Amino acid sequence: MMSYMVSVETAKNILEANLIDGKITLCPLLESLGFVLSEAIFSPIDIPSFDNSAMDGYAIRWEQGNGSRKLKTQSMMRAGETNHTAIQTGEAIRIFTGAPTPTGADTIIPQEYVTVQNGSIHFDWERFEKGANFRKMGAQNRQGDLIAEKGTVVSPGMVGLLASVGISEVPVYAAPKVGLLLTGDELVEVGQPLSFGKIYNANGPILNTYLRDLGISNISIYKAVDEPERLQIILHELLEEVDVLVISGGISVGDYDFVKKGLENEGVEELFYKVSQKPGKPLWVGRTETQWVFALPGNPASTLTCFNQYVKPCLEAWMGKKNTFQPMGTFPLQTDFSKKGALTFFLKAKLENEGIKVLPGQESFNLIAYGNANGIAEIPKDLDFLPKGTMVRFFSW
Repeated sequence: MMSYMVSVETAKNILEANLIDGKITLCPLLESLGFVLSEAIFSPIDIPSFDNSAMDGYAIRWEQGNGSRKLKTQSMMRAGETNHTAIQTGEAIRIFTGAPTPTGADTIIPQEYVTVQNGSIHFDWERFEKGANFRKMGAQNRQGDLIAEKGTVVSPGMVGLLASVGISEVPVYAAPKVGLLLTGDELVEVGQPLSFGKIYNANGPILNTYLRDLGISNISIYKAVDEPERLQIILHELLEEVDVLVISGGISVGDYDFVKKGLENEGVEELFYKVSQKPGKPLWVGRTETQWVFALPGNPASTLTCFNQYVKPCLEAWMGKKNTFQPMGTFPLQTDFSKKGALTFFLKAKLENEGIKVLPGQESFNLIAYGNANGIAEIPKDLDFLPKGTMVRFFSW
């Protein structure tokens, strides 16, 4: 347990040393987009699974000839054809893209290069060679070939590849079940009248949306009043049912901040409390043997910053992704920037034209910049002034 404020680097090192691997599950192929394969996948069949035509045209058995050579055509092969047809010498069979090629055929002549007269075809033999436009069985892959490596993120293209070999479900790292606990008597839900002294609940929609963007849909949302006994009951219930608990507010040192004590009562091991950063200093992170608990400061900008920097990487690692704490990259500042205090600053920023634009409205309560921001710029704690062009780390949403 850390009993003192830690640096950003130390906090992330602690989290990386405590990463939890998520459960493995079989996921329907059409629901697997964005998930990570938990094992390698090998093709159960040859693709193509039969010789077939790459063109609409005529299937022939290759024979050297000249421009006056004629081939009789009487038969036809369509895509989806299940009959086995053999081609005879001197014969051409009308064929369509994807149709099985006749036994004995080895070349497809595209229809646009063919003239048909009196039941025979004519074409320029010199224009082609044996094997043209003929898809061989197993040309893409053979049965047993590796087609997807463990750790691959399922993309639309990957879905297409797996579907092409007949795979209907894939082994992936399952998304965790997440509990969101929103604390504060002052919160009012969006759509309700706002009376004096109350504020709209922004953190709930922020966190809910961010989780769903990561592919996490099993989310339980609770609200807790600033009353320790009731809070304790809710913490106990949530820790009985979720894999990851994310708490917004109630983690500072105010008279009504009861979260830290409540988590201690539930036996959650504290990994660290308070990080030398701005915004989001009063961040508490702990875990049980199988669960994460993140208690985020309540100011919306602090909540979003801490989620981006600490919660998101742990969730992505849970779901099988690698190097999740790494930034998108380093990019130059578009303007000078200066700060006071030996803290790491996380700034609402917009990456555009390969440069970082620091946006106005950097206060921890201020969300106005998030309308244009597409990530967070990290300003090192040991630098007070950064001239235009200084390379800094950028974390995308």
